[in-house]
Amino acid sequence: MILVHRLKGEPMYINADLIEFIEATPDTVITLADGRKMVVAEAPHEIVERSKMFRASVIAVTEQLRQESVPTLSLLRSEEE
Repeated sequence: MILVHRLKGEPMYINADLIEFIEATPDTVITLADGRKMVVAEAPHEIVERSKMFRASVIAVTEQLRQESVPTLSLLRSEEE
């Protein structure tokens, strides 16, 4: 999820995976995969950057969890032997 703001300033989180495309018309309009449109205060490049950071954080956390589970798996295997 990424944080964006409606034109009046209200914060709103949207699922970055559902963004189909972003237009600047001159307001920024986000079109979601289901066809819904949202007008937001952020510029398109800001939304793209937030989406990239969100995806990078998911990958980083996944890798961290994978690293933390490796010792546990090794212990389980040695106990089975």
